[in-house]
Amino acid sequence: MDFIDLKAQYKTIRKKINKNIQQVLDDANFIMGQSVEEFEIKLAEYIGVKYAIGCGSGTDALQLIYMAYGIGAGDAVFCPDMTFVASVEPAYMLGAIPIFCDINKNTYNICTDSLERQIHTVIKQGRLRPRAIVAVDFVGNPADYDKLEKIAAEYNLLLIEDAAQGIGASYKGKKCGSFGNIAATSFFPSKPLGCYGDGGAVFTDDIDLYSILCSLRVHGKGSSKYDNVRVGINSRLDTIQAAILLIKLSVLEDEISKRQKIASKYSMALKDKYVVPCIEKGAISAYAQYTLLAEDRKQRDGVCEYLKSKGVPTLVYYPRPMHTMEVFKYCHTGEEDFVNTMGYAERTFSIPFSAYLSEEDQEKIIESLLNF
Repeated sequence: MDFIDLKAQYKTIRKKINKNIQQVLDDANFIMGQSVEEFEIKLAEYIGVKYAIGCGSGTDALQLIYMAYGIGAGDAVFCPDMTFVASVEPAYMLGAIPIFCDINKNTYNICTDSLERQIHTVIKQGRLRPRAIVAVDFVGNPADYDKLEKIAAEYNLLLIEDAAQGIGASYKGKKCGSFGNIAATSFFPSKPLGCYGDGGAVFTDDIDLYSILCSLRVHGKGSSKYDNVRVGINSRLDTIQAAILLIKLSVLEDEISKRQKIASKYSMALKDKYVVPCIEKGAISAYAQYTLLAEDRKQRDGVCEYLKSKGVPTLVYYPRPMHTMEVFKYCHTGEEDFVNTMGYAERTFSIPFSAYLSEEDQEKIIESLLNF
């Protein structure tokens, strides 16, 4: 049994995938070929924004955003304490300081109360400029954008949506990737919309930002790649990956529907023994992971070992809060105790999940979890 069955998905759409790949090979236009522009247009339409800019990875997408807004030394970037390092790593590289916030104990997204406390702390200390909020759609679950947008407006902060896990999810009728001032996503293979390598995209409605981002992803080009008008990076979405993503995008809504059914089955069966995902009213999760909480670390480790003995893989997603990592040891944490984040890290584990998970495997996973 695979944790995420990418092979089953490929078997379902193999003919279309192979046809698109072959077309790219025949054209031999491997960098910024026709499929890239076609995918960007269709992806923007799906998300509900004017522009989608493909790039080399989700990390690059965030770096391009930080560069486009000139975020750097002296800036404070507020971020949930439970996320992947890429959410703030590019800002840190550019000289900004990550300010971590506790997570909501139910949704595991950024806690808006903790966020406001951290903003007040930074303002009071006066050493950094409060500059941006990074809202992560954690494990595919949309963040609370009603509250986040109010906070961003009140403190004049940029709101960046990290939708690396959220493509296919929605919040009150809007697709993830369309919130805040600007958004980023990842096409890492295990994502709800994943390619067969690395890839990412930035979403914006601002034509001026669009032009800057297109320049930044190709070494800061002006009229051509040999006319450089700013410092940029080399981060383009490969044509083959765009060709693959075109097919995957065409089946995404069907897959999201299947994900809802499997998640519902899991939750109904497991809710009396484990803490199952909490999806707020008006939200639809992409379920990039199906994550459970055990009673404590001892039970979590025990159930993971037991499932392994039954041939059921698990993943701890993620094992460490950001503020405990060596790389961020000099970042000020304010007066936050991160009680929700620490509790999540001690108790979390994820189980096999995809739109193509067979009913037989679903039953085996549920039975094993209940029998532990």
